[in-house]
Formats: sequence, C-alpha cells, structure tokens
Amino acid sequence: MSLIQTSYGNIHVETHGNKDHPKLLLLNGIMMSTQSWAMFLPSLTSHAYVILLDFMDQGQSDKASKPYTVHDQTHMLYEVLQALNIEKLNVCGISYGGEVALDFSVQYPQMVEKLMVFNTTAKTSVWLKDIGDSWIKATHDPLSFYLTTLPTIYSHQFYETHQTWMTQRKEVLLGVFSNPEFMQSMIRLTQSSESFDVLPKLSSIKASTLVVSSDLDTITPSYEQEKIAKAITSSTHIILKGCGHASMYEQPNTFVSLVLGHISHQHSLEL
Repeated sequence: MSLIQTSYGNIHVETHGNKDHPKLLLLNGIMMSTQSWAMFLPSLTSHAYVILLDFMDQGQSDKASKPYTVHDQTHMLYEVLQALNIEKLNVCGISYGGEVALDFSVQYPQMVEKLMVFNTTAKTSVWLKDIGDSWIKATHDPLSFYLTTLPTIYSHQFYETHQTWMTQRKEVLLGVFSNPEFMQSMIRLTQSSESFDVLPKLSSIKASTLVVSSDLDTITPSYEQEKIAKAITSSTHIILKGCGHASMYEQPNTFVSLVLGHISHQHSLEL
C-alpha cells in the first residue's frame, strides 16, 4: 500500500499477489474503495497480480479541491501506472469504474491487454443524470441518501432475500453517510460523470473486451451495455439473470469466474 503523488493529488494504491501473474487493474464503482475488493482478493490473487486504487475523492486518496471529470480520473490513472512502471495490463471496471476503463482504453489503447466492464455506460443519459441528481438532493440526510441509493443499487430479489446482510450494510453505511466530507465527495464524483460520452470513440478499442449486464439493473440497464458491445467489434456481451447493478456482490462467484476466465483465455476458434 502506498500513496502515489500525481498532478491530481496523492492517490492511494495497493498491489496484491504474485508479480509473475497477469496484471489485473480493478476500478471502483462510485461508492466503493480499495477495501470493497477484500472478499475477492483470495480468489483473484491465485491467478492474477491485482492492482487497486481509490479514485480522487474516494477512500484514502486526496479529496478534490475543484470540479473534475471522468477524463481527469483517466489521466490520473495514467500517471499512477507510469509511476508503477506498468506498460500494459488487464483492466476491469464496474459502474463508474467501467466508465474510466472505457475512457482509458480509448485514450491509452497500447496499455490495455484485455478489457472488462460490468454494469456501466459509455454515455451519461438524461435518465442516469436525473438519478445522479436525486442522489445529490438526498445528501443532506444519511437515511435519505441510503433510501435513495441502496434500493436501486441492488435487485429487488437480492434486497428481499438478503435482509440480514442488508441490515448490517445499513448500519455501516449510515455511519459513512453521516460524514459531511464523504457526502461532498459523493456530490463531486456524481457530477464528474454528467458530461461523460465516449460512445463515438468506442470503435477504436481493439482489445478483447468482456461486457457484462444484469437483467434487473435499473441504474445502467442492459441496453446501455448493448451499445458498448455493438461498438467494440472484439467484444463478448453477457447478461446475468436475476441480478441488479451491484453484480459483483450479488453474484460474486460468477464475477470472479468471468474475470479470471477472460484474462486467461488466449485463443479463439477459427471457423
């Protein structure tokens, strides 16, 4: 674990596993941090050298002093990888992290071995912007923010059948949402993607790409990932059944299998 100085501030970075394994960069969703990946590390590090970081305004990285965009997060990521002397790696992002992963693959294609994006979008729609605005409006009160965000992040099936887990999450998150600094960071992070649009540039991505949707995702519905898969010719699109936006938590074994399977696959059939 270390702090890497960039032109965007100090960024918290972690590396896990054997350096001889394929390099795998995991990019956080908007409410996540490097700690969010803890449950996955034992399985992932058996086959990959995992690199984690907190974006600006996340976790243990510096808070932003001025507005920024997803493109700024992308450029920050490039500076971090340069500091780590990493020339090429596999990139996996979920939700907000998927936006950065797509943008990074467009801006720095030579650095992307394989690409994986889960429950993300290539363009912030009016629908998604209004969802973001509703989150911002709810930041004045921890319980309001919880009730505005969490029921939409998870599928109704998972929410109903994992009430013990959700209750434990609620206790933890209400404490987090009571922190004014965290809530101001959430506002900036949410606003940073309002103008995001890399859809016209996706055809330039040549890396083998895995695009994953969830059929019960109400934040980034599967038609958003269909647009991504259609634009990237070297892509495979998978739709998870009975799953919401937080697919990695709802179907953790499937998440690990898809990621490791994609980075380890070397050959395609020629018919």
